[in-house]
Amino acid sequence: MALIKSVRGFTPKIGKDTFLADNATIIGDVEIGEGCSIWFGTILRGDVNSIRIGNGVNIQDGSVLHTLYEKSTIEIGDDVSVGHNVTIHGAKICNGALIGMGSVVLDHAVIGEGAIVAAGSVVLSKTIVEPGSIYAGVPAKFVKKVDPEQAKEINQKIAKNYHMYSSWYKEEGDK
Repeated sequence: MALIKSVRGFTPKIGKDTFLADNATIIGDVEIGEGCSIWFGTILRGDVNSIRIGNGVNIQDGSVLHTLYEKSTIEIGDDVSVGHNVTIHGAKICNGALIGMGSVVLDHAVIGEGAIVAAGSVVLSKTIVEPGSIYAGVPAKFVKKVDPEQAKEINQKIAKNYHMYSSWYKEEGDK
């Protein structure tokens, strides 16, 4: 069972039909929407400030979400995919965005709607990633715009696939 821990008077709130892997850790001022999946070894540490996650979000294995005390929060929109081993620290990720495996997104960065951050990228503090664009590299830079419908289709397909994958982990009595 996932570790869900209250701290400083804040208890995490988990939306219905949300999968929490057995060793996921959810701490403090965290709110997770409906139909999400929080995968193995993932840590959502809302001990120093808030983490808000929309509906249909998947946060994949080994990812860490944290903030700066009284200075930054995390806000993640709907249908966002956060790849394996991603670090998000006090950033905003808009609806339908995709954060590639092993990426780092730092405080006060904003990842626009439908944007893609390529695997292994480092999005520096206060960077604004335009909606429908691809950013890549260290530090992450603009690569190109993507067709909004194509990006939406790809990003939503990944989000929906992760919802399906999470259903495989439900106990027989829960189905």
